[in-house]
Amino acid sequence: MADFRIRRANPDDAPAVVALRALVYPYLVRGEASTRKMIAEPPADEEWTAFVAEVDDRVVGWVSAYRNIRTSEADFGEASLLHTHPEHRRRGVGTALLDAALGHLRVLGVRRLRTWALTEALPFARRHGFTPSREMRYSALDLRPAPPMPVAPPDVRLLPFAELDPHRLYRAESATAADEPGDVPSDTISYETWQHDVWQNLGLDKAASTAAESDGELVAFSVVKRDGDRMWSDYTATLPSHRGRGLARLVKQAALHRAAAGGVRAAYTSNDEANVPMLAINARLGYRPVAAQWSCLRELA
Repeated sequence: MADFRIRRANPDDAPAVVALRALVYPYLVRGEASTRKMIAEPPADEEWTAFVAEVDDRVVGWVSAYRNIRTSEADFGEASLLHTHPEHRRRGVGTALLDAALGHLRVLGVRRLRTWALTEALPFARRHGFTPSREMRYSALDLRPAPPMPVAPPDVRLLPFAELDPHRLYRAESATAADEPGDVPSDTISYETWQHDVWQNLGLDKAASTAAESDGELVAFSVVKRDGDRMWSDYTATLPSHRGRGLARLVKQAALHRAAAGGVRAAYTSNDEANVPMLAINARLGYRPVAAQWSCLRELA
């Protein structure tokens, strides 16, 4: 008989979930407050839920499951961030968590789904019918010393998010997301979902997050999410019509500088293997590779 139980996550699980994530994925950044809110107030249109595995009332595993509403691909779902405490692996915990997630996705009518796996977890993914698709590369940057504040061209203003109307940022993200490398296009996010996921995220650092404005138009931006002295560069992008001007590096370096001035000491980010321009920018900024995960796809009968 299994010595663990699977149940739906509740907001009070946030401290244990964050501690478990820090052990398995030390390069990911999401604090207790934002994790609690994510569990308590998920976007209704995603039909998001999460499950935890418990042993002796201790959280030893986690997975979330939801419909991906950022893509126009029909019936696409996610079984996200499935992980188990190293001391409790090879006991069926991961399989039980995955079964719970798949059960939720079947009820939603999902027909195709994605999960993410560390390189050493690819055999587990393959045993459960997943096919590895793309590599996601994770990098870290020590912000001691802080990168210098870059000098913007004469026709460009660097503005913190705190000074911006969120509708402008939503329009800028919508204009840049469709050609992001990935398994499916990110081309259908609503303003309400974006506001919940990004603008109202408790980890969003609006003083450090930076946008570039040219001729009254937001043309590039870099999103910073923070937990204590650690930060996550959530998304950096430039409008297609303004690429090739160095604006992505400009806003990201400005955001890193501002985050460091606010007490951040370590920065993390991730990039799809095909995002060569952003990988090159990160390398020039001094990021070093720390890990890799693989997106893995399967059909859901």
